[in-house]
Amino acid sequence: MYKPAWPCNWAAMAELVGDRTDKRDTSAFSTWKDIIIPGNVDDGITTHGAKLAEPLPLSERKYLANYLGRAQGKLGRLQLIELAKQFPNKLESPELKLSGPEKLGRTEYFQHLRNAKFCLAPRGESSWTLRFYESFFVECVPVILSDQVELPFQNVIDYAQISIKWPSSRIGPQLLEYLESIPDKNIEEMIALGRKVRCLWVYAPDSEPCSAFKGIMWELQRKVRQFHHSAETFWLHNGSLVNRNLVEFSKWKPPLPLP
Repeated sequence: MYKPAWPCNWAAMAELVGDRTDKRDTSAFSTWKDIIIPGNVDDGITTHGAKLAEPLPLSERKYLANYLGRAQGKLGRLQLIELAKQFPNKLESPELKLSGPEKLGRTEYFQHLRNAKFCLAPRGESSWTLRFYESFFVECVPVILSDQVELPFQNVIDYAQISIKWPSSRIGPQLLEYLESIPDKNIEEMIALGRKVRCLWVYAPDSEPCSAFKGIMWELQRKVRQFHHSAETFWLHNGSLVNRNLVEFSKWKPPLPLP
C-alpha cells in the first residue's frame, strides 16, 4: 500500500487484500474510507485457452489440502508444515525456499496447487497473499487461516459461499477432520460459485464485462457520499461548503504541494 509523506486522513487509499495488521501489528486501513483491491494473479493461470495448469477432477486429486509457501517464521505456517509431517497423505505442505531444490517453478507450483481439494491460506510476512486468489483458478476451495483478514468487494460477494474461514488458533488435526467431512458435492458447489466471481480477480482489458478494475470502480463509487460532513466541514446559507477559515472547499489548497 502506498503511504504518502503528508497526513492523509482525508484521502482514500487502496490496499491489497490481507490482514488489517502488517508485520509490525499495526494498520493504516480504515474501513469507512479505504478499499481493498485484489492481488495480481499470474496471467498464465487466468487467461483463456492454454494455461500453466488446468483444474483436475476432484476424484483425481492426490491430497485433501495443501499449503505451498515459505514458513517465514510465522506460527500458522510452521504449524501447517508440521501437520503435513503427521498426515503426509492428506496435507501437502513442504517448506519451500526462494532458491535451490526447495523452490517450485511457476508451472510446477500451479500443478501442485491444483492437486488438492482445499488450498490453505495462512497469514504471512506481508499483509496479503495471492494464494487465496490462485485457488479459484485451479479450482480448489480456499481456506482462510488469517483471523483479521479483509477481502475485496464484500458488498457484493458472499465469501461464505465460495470459501472457508477457520480460526488460526485451531490449526491442527481437527482442521483436516473437518475438511475431510465435507462431501464432494458441496465442494463442487463452492467451486462452481467461485467460478462465477473469479473474473473480479483479473486485471483484464476494459473490453471485458467483468474485471478487477470494474470491481474497484464499484467500490470507489460506493464511497462517494451526497453530503460531506466532518469536524472540519461547515456550510453557509447558500449551500457552499467551507473550512474552518470560511474558505470554500472549491478554492481550498493542500497545506503541502502534492507530487
